[in-house]
Amino acid sequence: MSNLARKQQLQHDLEPQKHIEIQSTPLHKRARITLGEKLLAAFFAVFVCFMAVKIISAQAAIYQVNKNVQDAQTTIQNQQKVNEGLQTQVSDLSRYDRIAQKAKELGLKLNENNIKVVDKK
Repeated sequence: MSNLARKQQLQHDLEPQKHIEIQSTPLHKRARITLGEKLLAAFFAVFVCFMAVKIISAQAAIYQVNKNVQDAQTTIQNQQKVNEGLQTQVSDLSRYDRIAQKAKELGLKLNENNIKVVDKK
């Protein structure tokens, strides 16, 4: 490098550098939530809460109906057991041996000429 070039470079380095200030603009501008959007979100939240309550109350009603059906079935099964027990008693009490014994105790006599057979329907 020659002397002249060196002087030019030194002179250039000694000159105050001009600073250019660039104003930076925010890249992401935050969007404001409008009143309409707030109202829409509020209506949506109210609707979700309303539907949640509606679903829970429907499930409670279904549970209650199922419980009533279960209670009715239990009552029916108990009554069927009682009916079967009574049917067993009827069949035991209507045996021929027992009826003949009761007839003899009451003083009735068996007349074979006067016997009529009755069929169950």
